[in-house]
Amino acid sequence: MGKLVAVFGLKGELVLTHTLGKKSSLKGLTAIFIEEKKQSFLPWFVESAKIKSEDDVYIKLEGIDSREAAMKLIQKEVWIPEADFKKLAAKSAPGSILGYTIVNDGEPLSEILEVIELPHQLLCRLEINEKEVLIPLNEQTIDKIDHKKKLVNVTLPDGLLEIYL
Repeated sequence: MGKLVAVFGLKGELVLTHTLGKKSSLKGLTAIFIEEKKQSFLPWFVESAKIKSEDDVYIKLEGIDSREAAMKLIQKEVWIPEADFKKLAAKSAPGSILGYTIVNDGEPLSEILEVIELPHQLLCRLEINEKEVLIPLNEQTIDKIDHKKKLVNVTLPDGLLEIYL
């Protein structure tokens, strides 16, 4: 859902830059998961959170009471359970299509397992025939997103799927 990008003040508050697609005070969120080591997600309980800007939140975590302790968490990725993300995120947020099915020229491919944000496009990680497939989502590939049916209709470049399969 985002990344811890800075320390704020002297009492251990952090600045969390999120991808929720709208201002949020993270109301109702009791814990976040921080990827301290690769594929190791540790839970941290949220003491308080308040809006800083459209994409940023001041967040205070339980057990982090000094600037020095907070510095150890800078540049760490932050994750939350999918159900919490869906409650907090705007419909237009890139992560809101998690769990949708990619449909290429009318043929369902697979469910979106992960959304990776890059500067000029999104990549969706799928699994087809037990192989990892990365599908680019941008103006040229997206035809339509159907939120009711949870479908992302795309037209993929010729040969893209064959590279993976």
